[in-house]
Amino acid sequence: MSLLRDHDFRRLFLADTASQAGSQILMLALPLVAVSALRVSAFEVGLLAACQTLAFVVIGLPAGAIVDRLRKRVVMVVADWARAGALASVPLAWWLDALTIHQLYAVALVLGVFTVFFDVAYQSYLPHLVGRERLVAGNSSLEVVRTVAQLGGPGAGGYLIQFLTAPFALAATVAGFAWSALCLGTIRKREAPQQARRGHLGREIAEGVRFVLGNPLLRRIAACTATSNLFAAMAQPVILLLLARELGLAAGTIGLLLAAGGVGGLAGALVNARIARRLGQGPTMWLAIVLPAPLTFVVAWLEADWRLVLFVLYEFFVGAGVVVYNVTQVSFRQAITPEPLLGRMNATIRFLVWGTLPLGGLLGGVLGEVIGIRNTLLVAAVGACLAFLWLVTSPLRSMRELPVSSRTPR
Repeated sequence: MSLLRDHDFRRLFLADTASQAGSQILMLALPLVAVSALRVSAFEVGLLAACQTLAFVVIGLPAGAIVDRLRKRVVMVVADWARAGALASVPLAWWLDALTIHQLYAVALVLGVFTVFFDVAYQSYLPHLVGRERLVAGNSSLEVVRTVAQLGGPGAGGYLIQFLTAPFALAATVAGFAWSALCLGTIRKREAPQQARRGHLGREIAEGVRFVLGNPLLRRIAACTATSNLFAAMAQPVILLLLARELGLAAGTIGLLLAAGGVGGLAGALVNARIARRLGQGPTMWLAIVLPAPLTFVVAWLEADWRLVLFVLYEFFVGAGVVVYNVTQVSFRQAITPEPLLGRMNATIRFLVWGTLPLGGLLGGVLGEVIGIRNTLLVAAVGACLAFLWLVTSPLRSMRELPVSSRTPR
């Protein structure tokens, strides 16, 4: 956390804190608007989840090439204001008694588009701001932000939803995105002007794809993350339906249960460096995926009694595993990639690993209708237990130190 003494990193830290807190409330509030306020079906909840991530498939690759042509900080500021404006339309429409599921689909699509640009620019901006030698420290600090937001966001969001109703709780998310944009605007360090490029956008996109797919370690990491995300996205909408509809839990209670993931994430951020030093970076990655996965099975047998403790354990260990995995693999990706390719590398990885999210959300909704919520959770649990095979059947299985440099491809 010594990086917080740096003025510009501190501004990025504050911006990320506000954005992450708002996003955690959004994660709970947007689907609960559909579930509790509009009383939609399991398929419609799954479709809403798919809309939130569809942009990673549709514009994920072009976004990387576009971000590499622009100043990353400006991209992030514009994305924050755009997301704030789109979300503000939901409580307004609810107040006018005009809110529909179709508007939620549209808002989710807009959020997805600008989240693509924000995330690609954000991960490409960090090396410029802190230098490559401090990437692990920077990523670890920002993971602490994400996990603390995960710790407090769902609980606070749950009670905001309970007392203000879900549509008006989204106002907190609007404020978070606006504050993030204001903090980013006060960063002093300026990026060097981007060289004007007259090259074909398609060729630049292809260069980023070749870089990722041509690196055997990046290829395996992308496949593992994509598989894990597919089955996590399948489980997410039906978990909310199980807790809110079948078990009849209040929004505040649901928020407190989900906050256990933030506690686990904070624990993971605190011990990540120690684990990586002891086990090595490669084993740390695949163990962070494989150890929490079997706990997904317990979610299918939840009832509104002592078994909710099992859900808390599930959230805690999955949250810890996600943070340990992400800090390790994101730092490696940033360190191995030449600076001119950072945007396209991040966009290609995002396209591959987030592109499975809309498919997973849609599958979760369809299977929830066809085979039931609990059976869908069992299918998701089986898939989550298989994701680590991409890493354990590769050189990453035993690599203590991952490569940290690469020449720029031709």
